[in-house]
Amino acid sequence: MRLSVLFRLSALAALLGLVAFSLPAQEQSSDDVAAAARKAREQQKDAPTPKKVITNDDIPSPKTSASSSDSTVPKADGQPGSAKADDKTTENDSKSEAYWRKRFQQVRDKIADSERQLDVLQRELDKDQVQYYPDPQKALMQQHDRSDINDKSAKIDAKKKEIEDLKQQLSDMEDELRKAGGDPGWAR
Repeated sequence: MRLSVLFRLSALAALLGLVAFSLPAQEQSSDDVAAAARKAREQQKDAPTPKKVITNDDIPSPKTSASSSDSTVPKADGQPGSAKADDKTTENDSKSEAYWRKRFQQVRDKIADSERQLDVLQRELDKDQVQYYPDPQKALMQQHDRSDINDKSAKIDAKKKEIEDLKQQLSDMEDELRKAGGDPGWAR
């Protein structure tokens, strides 16, 4: 028993010795970290300031509202508001770029809208051609009548004709622009 107590005391002494030797090493490392932090702060103070990076948020957007253009643009006689009237006359002038771009954009928007509607009609027709009717009466009627499929086919044909007419109208407008002496880039 005396031997086990002696063994425990020697193990405890060895542990305390190891702890005593490791404490100064830890204090020294924390001093090194603090010194490194101080040095880094000094380097940041001495470093040049970074260049300003300009983003889209830094650039002011142009004012497009009618009320802001009325109050900021003076008239020729010194009164605000004449610039708005000048914009309307150039917008309706058949020689102005804004007039032509607006006309071409309206036709292109109509074409895009019609193409989307045509796509929806074609998907509905495909669905109707494959559709299963759980009601036997409806299934028998569809086998002999097919009215809904015929109606959708007719709508698709009409929509295709409308798209062709709009594309022809766009082509005619390009010819009209060329005859008016406008820049062909205005059609894009």
